[in-house]
This record gives sequence, structure tokens and C-alpha cells, in this order.
Amino acid sequence: MAFGTLTALPVPAPTVIDRRVAGTAMTAAPLAGLALAAGAGVVVWAGGLIGLPAFVVAALALATVALATRGLHLDGLADTADGLGASYDRERALDVMRRGDAGPTGVATLVLTLLVQTGALAGVVTAGAGVPGIVVALVASRVVLPLCCTRFVPSARPEGLGATVAGAVPVTVAAAVASTVTALSVLAGFDPAVAWWQGPVAVLAGWAAAGALLVRCVRRLGGVTGDVLGGCVEVALAATLAILAI
Repeated sequence: MAFGTLTALPVPAPTVIDRRVAGTAMTAAPLAGLALAAGAGVVVWAGGLIGLPAFVVAALALATVALATRGLHLDGLADTADGLGASYDRERALDVMRRGDAGPTGVATLVLTLLVQTGALAGVVTAGAGVPGIVVALVASRVVLPLCCTRFVPSARPEGLGATVAGAVPVTVAAAVASTVTALSVLAGFDPAVAWWQGPVAVLAGWAAAGALLVRCVRRLGGVTGDVLGGCVEVALAATLAILAI
């Protein structure tokens, strides 16, 4: 479920999807992020090898991630922005998000977020830390999923992906995953282009940015949906890359 939902990798479908399977899938989300990072890392490495401009390398790497996820999280970000911008009425906002078409608020949010991601990754590539940077950012941004699926976050709807995964990850498990990834992010500091503190701070900044969006959505929508989870992933990715680019 983790790889089949969060990536375009051809894996067998789960025979059953219940809260246990959903919780395990969200817990395994960083592993799906690691698979995406492998592909994006190859693009960054190859782009540097043939001398492509850093901005082009960054755009191609992020395009690879978008292709490998079928644009799932980008679509969620656009729908979330449209819902939050459509109305203060909860039901109307959720209806706008359910439609799936992108309005001006969603398009603007999508473009600006992608510009931040691409510009920040270009800065990391220019500094010579493109591969460790994209690995840390992609894995850490997927940790948002187990963090958003603990018992503290309700579902906005009684059906859909949000209802399936909401509260499905034990708090202790989410904390263990977050602690492990934070600790491993220190390894980015072995690259001379990255300060020792940047990995952990970038990871925490990404989660804080996603948390701010999550709080807003819980207040406005009553909880999470699949779109909200995707939006949180993209916001976390942008914030993490921005700190790594310093």
C-alpha cells in the first residue's frame, strides 16, 4: 500500500486494506521517499556530470519525483489551497477539494511552491550537495505522513483516504520514525557543502511548515483528507530544501 499509493512503482495491491495495513503503510512512507530519492539522486548526479545548469538539474529532479508519484502530492496541494481559499464554510470547502479541478488559488500555490522547491534545490546543487540534499528532503517530507496520522489528528470526512489513515499510526511509532530520520539527517553534514546543523534543522523546519498547514486545515475543515496529507508533504519538501540551500 505504501509503495503502490505513494509511488508509481508496479507493486502488487494489498489483499486487504484496514486500519492496521493503513497505519503500516503510512509508517513505511519514508521508505517510499527513499525509493523516489534514488531516482532523483541519479538525475542530480548525471546532470552535474554533463554540466547542466543547476536550475535545470533541479527542475528535472523534481519532475522525476512528480512523474514517479503520478503528481499525487502536487494535486493534493492544489486541491487543499483551492478548498481553503474557496469559502469559510466547511462543507463547501470540502466539496471544492473533492472536485479535483484546479482553480486560480490552487494553480498559484502550486507554481509558487514548485518555484521555491526548484530554486532551493538549485542552490543545494550549486553548492555541490545535490544528492545528499534531495535524499534528506524527500525522505524527511514523507515522515510528515505518519506524523499526520496519529490519534491527535481527526479525519475531515467519514470516507476516503483521510478516514482510512487518520489515527492509524501509534504516537510512539511516529515519534520513533521522526527521531530516526532526524538523527540520520546529520549524515548530510559529512558533505563539506553542508553545515553540521543544516540536516536536522532543515528536517524540523519542514515538519514545522507542514504542521502549520495541518493546524489550519484541522481548524477549517475539521481534520485531514488525502489532499491535505499531500499538501503537507509538498510544503515540508519546500521548507526542507530552503534550509539546506542556506
